Amino acid sequence: MTTENPDQAKNANHSHLPLIDALKTIASQLIVMHHLAFYGPMSDYALPLAPNFIPWLYDYARIAVQAFLVIGGFLAARALARDGILINKPVKELLWQRYLRLMPPYICALLLAMAISAIVSHLMFHESIPEPLTLTRFIAHVFLLQGVLGFDGLFAGAWYVAIDFQLYALLLFTLWVAHRISPDSQNLGCILAALLIVASLFWFNRNENLDNWAIYFFGAYGLGALVYWAIQRHTASIWLGLVGVLAIAALVIDFRSRIAVALTVAVVLGLGRYTGFIETWPRSRLVGWLGRISYSLFLVHFPVCLLINGLFERFAPHSPEIQLGGMFTAWIISIAAGAVFYRQVECRFHRWLKRQSTRKDCPGSSMK
Repeated sequence: MTTENPDQAKNANHSHLPLIDALKTIASQLIVMHHLAFYGPMSDYALPLAPNFIPWLYDYARIAVQAFLVIGGFLAARALARDGILINKPVKELLWQRYLRLMPPYICALLLAMAISAIVSHLMFHESIPEPLTLTRFIAHVFLLQGVLGFDGLFAGAWYVAIDFQLYALLLFTLWVAHRISPDSQNLGCILAALLIVASLFWFNRNENLDNWAIYFFGAYGLGALVYWAIQRHTASIWLGLVGVLAIAALVIDFRSRIAVALTVAVVLGLGRYTGFIETWPRSRLVGWLGRISYSLFLVHFPVCLLINGLFERFAPHSPEIQLGGMFTAWIISIAAGAVFYRQVECRFHRWLKRQSTRKDCPGSSMK
């Protein structure tokens, strides 16, 4: 999930980006509902009351993650290379800053997931409960290598944090290579990214065995970055056309609904930035709030949903009506938990990181 600090976004564009908040809100809510349909016994009991909707959530709502991939690429391009040229900061520092931004909330979510999994294991027996933790598995998660090393995630969504970091690193490396070849070129980084998009869309994304590696997802992520850079140029229509041609050609060769969704989100972002309504629409405090807490919601909703499943399995009647009510309860409590986590964990760590950055940049600081 994209994790750009809201304060940084305001400083960067002098305003928040309501359209991106709206897209994150829709995608995050669909993902929570997908996991409610996918994990735990409540959805099985409730199925007779929603025989079409629950299977749809089970099969298709997960594709909403493509929105986060595209938005992630869009915001990474905005942060790393507004004009297509890598910003003047050491690559190691940029990568370390990204790791620090992702990890503290992620580690807290890991600990929460482990604690709740231990509790739920005494309430029910179900395949959705993660396997007991080992030190090796925990270390793999801390270094975001669980998927690469073949470990199952300790909570639904842990894989995405690892992929997000990989994608950011891959885009950063691409821009660094472009800068080394031609420091003043605004187009070389875009061209190299476009080549990676082609490789992903036409080859790597068609092999699901590679879904633990960034290159599998770079087609969607790179579309977001390319759309951002396209609007920066006088030849915006040409670059936007390139985005469309790449994605449509990939869909003609091998139609994938996930790529169709990624293309749709990329087009919406491109049009929104071109017309300016990315900064002005929709004007909804609720949508903006839900968009801001989307990363925290993404991190904590699985253990919350698992706990509610365990409680309703152990103590509630197994009638479809009661269990559907349990799903609704889990959804609402997940949003509430995401809001608390955002305020008490994510925002606190962001403020701490900001203070550390300020001290480092201050000439009189001992950390200089």
